Amino acid sequence: MQLSARNQLKGRIKEINTDGISSEIILDIGGQEVCSSITTDSVNRLGLKAGDEAYAVVKASSVMIMK
Repeated sequence: MQLSARNQLKGRIKEINTDGISSEIILDIGGQEVCSSITTDSVNRLGLKAGDEAYAVVKASSVMIMK
């Protein structure tokens, strides 16, 4: 699969928290965590589980940098 988004961050799923309809995915990327909220249906369709390797794909019109 090819995407136009250039910000693709490879990591490992640390945990998945589900409340029924939506799920929160915590992805560990080299010791930093990225959190994504997706539907539980998507979690099931993709077969996501803790320990799996996955990518956070970021496509945004604005990304802020802080120093």
